[in-house]
Amino acid sequence: MGSEESSNCSEEPYGNFSTIFGSTDVPEWEAILTIIILSLFILLTIIGNILVILSVFTYKPLRIVQNFFIISLAVADLTVAILVLPFNVAYAVSGRWIFGIYICKMWLTSDILCCTASILNLCAIALDRFWAITDPINYAQKRTVKRVLMMIAFVWILSLIISVPPLIGWNDWPSPEIFAEEQVCVLTRRQGYVIYSSSGSFFIPLLIMTIVYIEIFIATKRRLRERAQAAKINISKNQTNKNDDHRDRESVSSETNHNEHPDEQTKSNDKLLKNKSKDTEKSTLKPTLVHEDSLTDFGENSSFGRKNSHLTAENKVPNSSSTTITISNTKPSPKVVLVDNNKKPGFVYQFIEEKQRISLSKERRAARTLGIIMGVFVVCWVPFFLMYVIIPFCPVCCPSRRFVNFITWLGYINSILNPIIYTIFNMDFRRAFRKLLGLGGQN
Repeated sequence: MGSEESSNCSEEPYGNFSTIFGSTDVPEWEAILTIIILSLFILLTIIGNILVILSVFTYKPLRIVQNFFIISLAVADLTVAILVLPFNVAYAVSGRWIFGIYICKMWLTSDILCCTASILNLCAIALDRFWAITDPINYAQKRTVKRVLMMIAFVWILSLIISVPPLIGWNDWPSPEIFAEEQVCVLTRRQGYVIYSSSGSFFIPLLIMTIVYIEIFIATKRRLRERAQAAKINISKNQTNKNDDHRDRESVSSETNHNEHPDEQTKSNDKLLKNKSKDTEKSTLKPTLVHEDSLTDFGENSSFGRKNSHLTAENKVPNSSSTTITISNTKPSPKVVLVDNNKKPGFVYQFIEEKQRISLSKERRAARTLGIIMGVFVVCWVPFFLMYVIIPFCPVCCPSRRFVNFITWLGYINSILNPIIYTIFNMDFRRAFRKLLGLGGQN
């Protein structure tokens, strides 16, 4: 969010090096390397966020209402790359602002607006996922296009409210004459505005995201324990029922061995075991399949997100079996329909155990994703906002230009990483990217 220097520090000289770019603040080799690396960052940011936007609009599985938040985030990051970063590259290399005071004011305002919108969109995504996980059915009905668009509009209006005050007087910018002489374009160091803008742009959203993701993480861990326990119960029931079947067969055989014909004995045994198998399947399937929900999808492509307020899932056992299991959650009380023509219950147990294993694996990956989301956000933005807040209150703190540029670009890198973090873990986004890039394939 712009360069930050202390007005009480003696200004570092600029233009010490004569290069192909004119007088610069760094040696020619460093200027060339800086331009190449930062230009690559800008290009990756533009390409990544355009791919995200096009994916949602062109790939049908992604055209769901909660992905509007992803579009808004991508737009914010795209505006950072177009309106903010190119000017910063020129400023970092030359060491002075060569575009005039009015473009300086536009640049600083756009910087605060776009970076704040990016951070607040991350906060909105966190809240959306929290509500979707803690109250999936009710929130699925509330998550309408109108509600989501209102939340996005609130994000951008709040960002505008935070970024505009310096334009209407809450600043310490120099007069045009002094600016023309000094050629320094920095954020205002008015202590009141620094506290106001840093709180709204970062510290309050960080607090909200931390609380929300802790709650999501706790919910995920709790669900993992529940599903692991359900898997253990199913395995235990499976083993118990197999033992019961074996004992029943022996018992029936011993009871009928000396008063029934062998053929009649076999028919009687099969009938009894068939009835037990049906009871076993019903008792085993019910507690397991009811747990299937949208927790592991975390919003982008959750089952409740598709078709807004309906929860529908259908799972079929592979073609090698004649068993079909259909789960319908479109009504308040989910139904489980089991049709078994000729397969033994052991196959159904295997299917259930495999579903549990996949579900547990997905939830573990989702928990790890939460750590990545928060970790990247904190690493990128905490250094900048600490510098932004400390310098106006610390007259003896005089960071070098290189240090300031590094910390500032660390924050900008979050706009590069956002399209990766919020899409690469989603199979539909990966497929959409491959389709847009003409790479083909399904993974």
